[in-house]
Amino acid sequence: MTVSPRTPPGVLELLPREQIAHQRMLDTIRRGFERFGFVPVETPVFELTNVLLTKSGGETEKQVYFVQSTGSLGKGLADGEKPELALRFDLTVPLARYVAEHEHDLNFPFRRYQIQRVYRGERAQKGRYREFYQCDIDVIGKDTLSLAYDAEMPAVIHGIFQELGIGKFTIKINNRKLLRGLLESLGIAVEQHAAVLHEVDRLGKLSRDEVSQRLAPLGAAGVLDKLDGGFDALAGHVETAGNAALTEGYRELGEVRAGLRALGVPEDDVRVDLSIARGLDYYTGTVYETFLDAHPELGSICSGGRYENLAGHYTKSKLPGVGISIGATRLFSKLLELKLLGAEQASTAHVMVLQVEAELAPSYSQIATELRTAGLNVELYASADKLAKQLKYADRAGVPLAILYGSRERDAGIVKVKDLRPNAEPREHDVPRADLVERVRSLVHTR
Repeated sequence: MTVSPRTPPGVLELLPREQIAHQRMLDTIRRGFERFGFVPVETPVFELTNVLLTKSGGETEKQVYFVQSTGSLGKGLADGEKPELALRFDLTVPLARYVAEHEHDLNFPFRRYQIQRVYRGERAQKGRYREFYQCDIDVIGKDTLSLAYDAEMPAVIHGIFQELGIGKFTIKINNRKLLRGLLESLGIAVEQHAAVLHEVDRLGKLSRDEVSQRLAPLGAAGVLDKLDGGFDALAGHVETAGNAALTEGYRELGEVRAGLRALGVPEDDVRVDLSIARGLDYYTGTVYETFLDAHPELGSICSGGRYENLAGHYTKSKLPGVGISIGATRLFSKLLELKLLGAEQASTAHVMVLQVEAELAPSYSQIATELRTAGLNVELYASADKLAKQLKYADRAGVPLAILYGSRERDAGIVKVKDLRPNAEPREHDVPRADLVERVRSLVHTR
């Protein structure tokens, strides 16, 4: 029986041209992380279920993929027993476990980046994936952590998105303490805070009037007036309210803004947005969301924030931290769809060495090795097919340059280099054999 080949729903499987573009994006993100001194970490694709789900609620558990169907003794699962292992659904819980387990071997503040796939049992729909890349950075402190690190996070992201060339973007920042203090200062009961912030978080998805109507039954319609004024306009209210959380959040947010200016991040690319709330239970201070100005419908393409105790379920040590994450798979698919990220490169090779005459095969291997030793990517066509077929293959493969070397070229002491790129002029170069490496390197970097 023939089985129809098809990918499972909720995964992004790419053709080579798109895969190269995806890898280039990940490489750019990796370089951006390392430019700020973050070190790489990888954790297993699966974790022990009781470790992974320690901090998770029922809704999260519904999205978890369990990876074995038998109990620890191999006798099947008892009623209510969960499998021993589960696939990670984000990189934060594995980081918490990692830091707690290796606490005495790590250097604090611990600066890590992680670029790996995660898995969630999402309902299959466009733009939502069950397997996707997350690209995370975090700085973890021991007992305390300077707010200077809160300013560093957007600076890292700003450099990466600038290099990706995805168009104008805005990094929005806020502080959860400020939000909590603002609600307290307006007399909104603590038990209503979560509901109020949930509605405030709808701004952008719903109109201001719609959000205001939803806040009215909570006695919080006046919150939007305070948020509308922005950071500077809030100064007077902070001074008169006398609320400790509001005062501290306002001071911290001002300190982060000053840190961003010192790091050279243009003020036009960063904006305080007092409606940014992020996860209600996780973040405790600074929070971030990043949006493409021309495509707000995409929602946040990068987010994160400050938390007070990363690994509280796994160690008695206090490990405050701050982090930010790029959902790379979703971002890539959207940028590709909007044609904001090119997928023109079809091959990783700079050069293809063709088989002009079968008896010169050792020379072709020698030329390929010589170019590779010089740092160039070289594909060697290994079959003695007709030259027209080889050239057609090279063209379809998207290799920029092809090398033709027959007995005529050997006797003349030259190598023929054919430029296969569109609109290349001239198309062919007769290069002295001794100058081949430098000439090919020059042609590769011409365009």
